[in-house]
Amino acid sequence: MGKMRAKHILVEHKFEAEDLVRKINDGTPFEKLAQDFSKCPSGKSGGDLGEFSKGMMVKPFEEAVLSLKEGEVSNPVKTQFGFHLILRY
Repeated sequence: MGKMRAKHILVEHKFEAEDLVRKINDGTPFEKLAQDFSKCPSGKSGGDLGEFSKGMMVKPFEEAVLSLKEGEVSNPVKTQFGFHLILRY
């Protein structure tokens, strides 16, 4: 497995992540939500984490990325940092 690319939105609570899923489903751009709501510094750049290799991200995050097709958004993923919505690209 080579490099992966993903954007994410990090929030504190599952209900926040679920609310953002609804907004995405209603057509709000992922990047705009990342800028407005993400607690990660990557939010400023639309949640873009760029390219990374296997083993660089915490396991639940990496497993979620690997399970997504390009252009697909994950359900909320819990890590020690909070809840992530992940967009693989």
